[in-house]
Amino acid sequence: MTFAHPPRSRTTAWLALLLGTMAAAVLAAGALAPAAHADANPNDYDCRGHIEAGVQDPIDTDTQVKYVFACNGPITGFQIQPQLGDTGFDTDVIVLDSKGSPVTTDAFSCAGDFPGWGINCTGRYTGPWTNVIGQFTIGTKLCAEPRVDPLLTVTYASVDSKGAVTQAISGPYDLGRPHGCPASAASGKTRIPKDGVLPIGGDTKAVAKKKTVKRTKAKAKKARTQRA
Repeated sequence: MTFAHPPRSRTTAWLALLLGTMAAAVLAAGALAPAAHADANPNDYDCRGHIEAGVQDPIDTDTQVKYVFACNGPITGFQIQPQLGDTGFDTDVIVLDSKGSPVTTDAFSCAGDFPGWGINCTGRYTGPWTNVIGQFTIGTKLCAEPRVDPLLTVTYASVDSKGAVTQAISGPYDLGRPHGCPASAASGKTRIPKDGVLPIGGDTKAVAKKKTVKRTKAKAKKARTQRA
């Protein structure tokens, strides 16, 4: 059975607990990322983030996953897409500045089906490089393989003086595998290749290896023909 919204919201005391815990672990990108450009293209933003163990809800036995991200320009919506599927999520998402204090003008409300494959959030983020922080749950252990590796897509909508709406979308960005887990055979592997090479028709390394073998066999055959 699915729901358009989670049956309960993790605000009030739960949000207070989340704020207190996360203020000490604000995304480093807020301090280390380059300054935002005045002409930042909302169709090509620079967004960075990660995931890690979240604050465990005492009445929820599923694994809590915290996501944190920041962008160099304003957004009005975003989607988190975990490849393992989610079993629940925060309906209210906060924004913290580089000192870990809430940005009172910015926040998001989230909805979607669960179990599901995407969390859709709308609201306000003025940025730049303030930190959007929320949580979702999965039905497996955080560090169990295959580990969750969500993608992030952000959107921006604006209205001009004549009432015309302009919409933009940027991403996807790979939030990566969970921080704080021990190394494994899959360490360093992400859904979006870090080198930017898109595999077509199979793994690029395997394809390159096959081509090398074919060239080697061709050279050997040519050498045999010449000796004969």
